[in-house]
Amino acid sequence: MLVVLQPCCSFPYYIDCMKSMSNIPKNEEACTFCENTKNLNKSNPRSRAWVEIDFKAIENNARVLKNFVGKDCSLMAVVKADGYGHGAETVAKAALQGGASSLGVATLEEGIDLRKAGLDCQILILGKLINSEELFASLHWDLIPTVSGIREAIICNNIAKNNNKKFVIHLKVDTGMTRLGCDCNEVQELVCKIDSLERISLEGIYSHLASADKDPVNQSPKSFTQIQLNRFKKVLADLGERSNFLCRHLANSAGTLSDLRLHFDMVRVGLSLYGYLPNNNFDVGLSLTPALKVKARVTLVREVENNTGVGYGHFFKTQRKSKLAVVAIGYADGVSRALSGKISASIDGVLVPQVGAIAMDQMVFDITDKPDIKVGQVLTILGTDGEMFISPQSWSDLSGSIPWEVLCSFRNRLPRVVT
Repeated sequence: MLVVLQPCCSFPYYIDCMKSMSNIPKNEEACTFCENTKNLNKSNPRSRAWVEIDFKAIENNARVLKNFVGKDCSLMAVVKADGYGHGAETVAKAALQGGASSLGVATLEEGIDLRKAGLDCQILILGKLINSEELFASLHWDLIPTVSGIREAIICNNIAKNNNKKFVIHLKVDTGMTRLGCDCNEVQELVCKIDSLERISLEGIYSHLASADKDPVNQSPKSFTQIQLNRFKKVLADLGERSNFLCRHLANSAGTLSDLRLHFDMVRVGLSLYGYLPNNNFDVGLSLTPALKVKARVTLVREVENNTGVGYGHFFKTQRKSKLAVVAIGYADGVSRALSGKISASIDGVLVPQVGAIAMDQMVFDITDKPDIKVGQVLTILGTDGEMFISPQSWSDLSGSIPWEVLCSFRNRLPRVVT
């Protein structure tokens, strides 16, 4: 029996398809399916958009900061919020190699994750644990909780007694942040009560600076940072010799970089560990290297006429015949919609402006002045590209945010690629 197969498309359309096929790279044209499908669920982390983390940059930043504070002051690497979006395990390992001796986290879960990753250094939970289950888990995983009063200290003592262990804790004092911590005037009495608990080992006392990035000690004797320093020093003086047996710490990154008088026995560095200064006024001469880059591939290139609306709401319309590049990254990945039409990306060290509203999963760049960009090429959305550097500070200035928030915004659906 003769079977006649009818073409499913017209001949001209077939010719167009053949022409399009001729533009496909040979390695993609020859791609075929095979029986081995076990790796189909393992996508290339660099296929869409991703965050690159420079391990050596973090290690070097830790080393630079440790050398800056000196041998008599230890360095705590603050790796909360998944290491400020860099990946807590990666940052922790790099910082410890660079000279940090302990880690700071915000939550119990963050501390447990680091223990499961095999890290055995001291880990201080900077947040407040309030119930016995959390505090028992803290003891079990050898994490140091922060206490602000006698209630948690008594719970810790009872847990330690029932498990025949000693519970190491740090006491937080509120010197003006008006957040966590006990009142400065209660410290002496509180320490006496804590010391009377047989299963508690109070090994640290600390406070947190509220405005060291904008109001440093050396700016004015009436600066609020100076007021907090004075209050903390008085707390320690009231404790007398007891304070000499405590790890005393006050400085965050801004405090660490602004004044040596804020260092005490340990500093807690966050933003500077990742290669950034708290603001543009901190010219301390340290060679810190930004460790993060956000990159995305071009998924489509198109040419449009003048006065063509782009994206939701057509907030942007072309002012000329334009060439546009679409990349698959958006506010669901952590690029704030408030940055729409305000930022640029870099390719080969050349900036191309973002146009139209940033959508949940897509954004568009005007590449009219760099028309050689093709599908598959990579744009650097944030970070260093050759001599070009797009900083978190620039994003935060444009969106009314702060660099800390910018770094912590990148979602987990962006793969972290350690380089």
